[in-house]
Amino acid sequence: MNKKIPNFVFTNQFGLLCLVVTFILIFSTVTDGFTSRFNIFALSRVVAIDIMIGLAMMVVILTGGLNLALGAIGVCAAMFGGWCMETMGIPVIPSIFLILGMGSFLGWVNGMITVKTGVHSFIVTLATMSIYFGLMTMLTEAEAFRRLPETFTEFGSMKLFKKYISPLLLLSLATCGALFYLFKYTDIGRKLIAAGANPDAAELSGISVNTMFIYCHVLSGFLAAMAAIMLTTRIGAAIPSMAGQLGMDWLLPAFLAPVIGGTLLSGGKLSVFGTMLGAVLVTLITNGLYLIDVGEFWIRFFLGIILLIAVLLDKTREFFTLKSVIVS
Repeated sequence: MNKKIPNFVFTNQFGLLCLVVTFILIFSTVTDGFTSRFNIFALSRVVAIDIMIGLAMMVVILTGGLNLALGAIGVCAAMFGGWCMETMGIPVIPSIFLILGMGSFLGWVNGMITVKTGVHSFIVTLATMSIYFGLMTMLTEAEAFRRLPETFTEFGSMKLFKKYISPLLLLSLATCGALFYLFKYTDIGRKLIAAGANPDAAELSGISVNTMFIYCHVLSGFLAAMAAIMLTTRIGAAIPSMAGQLGMDWLLPAFLAPVIGGTLLSGGKLSVFGTMLGAVLVTLITNGLYLIDVGEFWIRFFLGIILLIAVLLDKTREFFTLKSVIVS
């Protein structure tokens, strides 16, 4: 047991945890409203969605690929859910399953095109990002769905633990736990990691690498739809611009959280706990900078610098670390 503690101290996750604590102390000192009940509740809602977005990208990065269509998938799934509930009158629970099914289907399309054509998922998802968003805009005429059932929208405004924490955060933490269990303790999870770590060796050992890659894209679409559900309950409506133009607003947290968290861009290694901490760190920094009246441009600039540093650190980790089956 004594050996495990020093090992954790030298991990990327411990460094992230220290940074999170450091920034909490800094912003608590230099700002007046950082530790207020209102701000903590708002932070818990935002970080919950950012964690889910980061997890959605993480499972594709595991394969050495990327999913630029995350935001587009999320918006399409949310708009589909809004249509189901408002126009078709489908109850909330079946609509949620339909939303998750839509996200999974769009992810499956990405995976199928990627493995069938051999084109890198960066190119495939860049194309489907525009296709999905364009189709959604055409079919919905860019009209928002604002008359959603109260039982659905009230979930995002609920306050737990003396009104400090949103249930959305608990949902994201539960998802982290489920993914950790999947990759650490299940046969399918180990196959997914093996396929990402060394596709040739995995194929020789009887693992269908193409199937595993498709599964990762399906899971990514599912998690993107989860994030979309959470965002819809938070704002109380399904809006075409909820993730920015073409879903671009999701891309920065989607990259930052897993890469900062220790997921290798080359594939084969992921960190669920690290991705969660990466999302927390990015949200803390963004929120703290807003509170000290730093302009939007400078916040984007600062986050871009963090992403660049994270990519450079990723290359360093890749150089010094053999691709191994590691989940943390």
